[in-house]
Amino acid sequence: MNKEKIEINLPSRLESIDKAVVEATDFASRAGFSEEALYAVDMAMRESVANAVKHGNKLDETKQVEITLKNSSEGLEIIIRDFGAGFAVEEVPDPTNPENLMRADGRGILFMKTFMDEVEWSNHARGGMIVKMLKKR
Repeated sequence: MNKEKIEINLPSRLESIDKAVVEATDFASRAGFSEEALYAVDMAMRESVANAVKHGNKLDETKQVEITLKNSSEGLEIIIRDFGAGFAVEEVPDPTNPENLMRADGRGILFMKTFMDEVEWSNHARGGMIVKMLKKR
């Protein structure tokens, strides 16, 4: 039987990135997503959880990364929350702009937007950042 929704809490350490990716791709596979979609979920999860662990929670293992995976009629919904200071996504330099090509920041956001059908960022009312992603069927 396929679960419609699961919630995962992981500590802010690098090993949590792979665990999150495995959980998400297994969930998507059981929900019937294609190999191409599974690759996209893998890449987007890798970037978003890495951002939550490294940039959001600053590798502070006392802070969790909360992940919700939901199989809906629209597709696979993924919500990732960290407990850091948050940021304004519109202030991150566009890595495709020629003047930013050598900069390291902003590439993860570009990857998430490339691999997922919808991505949005918001600051949680009690702190931290929330990333909501959707991979359509």
